Amino acid sequence: MSHRQLAAQLKGVFGFPVTPFRPDLSLDLDALARNVDEMSSYPFCALVAAGGTGELYSLTPDEVEAVVRTTVQAVNRRMAVVAGTGFNAALGADIARRSERAGADFILVLPPYYVLSPEPGLFSYYKAIADATSLPLMVYSRDWAVFTPEMVARLADFVPTLAGWKDGQGDIRRLQRIMGYNGDRLAWFGGLGDDCAPGYFAIRVQAYTSSISNIAPQLSIDLAGAGLARDFERLNRLMERYVHPLYALRERTKGYEVAAMKAAMEILGKPAGPVRPPLTNLKPEDLAELRNLMEVFHEVISTREHIPAGS
Repeated sequence: MSHRQLAAQLKGVFGFPVTPFRPDLSLDLDALARNVDEMSSYPFCALVAAGGTGELYSLTPDEVEAVVRTTVQAVNRRMAVVAGTGFNAALGADIARRSERAGADFILVLPPYYVLSPEPGLFSYYKAIADATSLPLMVYSRDWAVFTPEMVARLADFVPTLAGWKDGQGDIRRLQRIMGYNGDRLAWFGGLGDDCAPGYFAIRVQAYTSSISNIAPQLSIDLAGAGLARDFERLNRLMERYVHPLYALRERTKGYEVAAMKAAMEILGKPAGPVRPPLTNLKPEDLAELRNLMEVFHEVISTREHIPAGS
């Protein structure tokens, strides 16, 4: 199959494992392997190693390679593994080569370090990473990597291995125009967060990426199932009960989007550890509120069955 045919098969929800650290902030690969093995028992379309939730930018290239290899081994061919990269052209290409060597199936490219990149330079950044590997490429359009519909088409011409587009802007109007202009040339993924699932599925993305997958895998899968079925009544009930309260807490401090997930995992007995700087861990009062919220989440954590329609 072509790269784009492979990407077109990724439907439903991507699991996004955190990268566990020990109290001294060293990498805990044993904990990662345990977490990934458990996540892989659920029907995610893929797992993303060393992505944004996996604190890519806090890792060295050696650590990224170790995280990807550990994830691939723990997944054990149950689903695809997507490996994150970024930084700059040279480091991004090096990490992409390492990830392919470690067994990844796709490369997810986060924005480059320079926030004011002109289009030719930005495109050359993606091309350098694409040329470093034979794997299909996904662009993560987040932060300052903002594209018009025409830019996406030009980039797809410039980078033949570009196969998927992960939105991280949350601008549904713009994303819908991008998708309409480019059609099925790329696979379209919602990537800003679980709280954006209704908007993403309303414009017919084929999958979304979930950090809640770390604490309530079945909830992630049921959110995607309701979205793909366009059952927005059920989807909105799940959002109001579980997703919105968690995301409201995550928004209190920059960086909480990772710290809150790690803290929730620890509350639930899943090894995650602290975050690395410049992220910060939860304040005591926020941690106490998160503990109360995890009592509600127990409704959807203790079962592998689909969450009842009335939930």
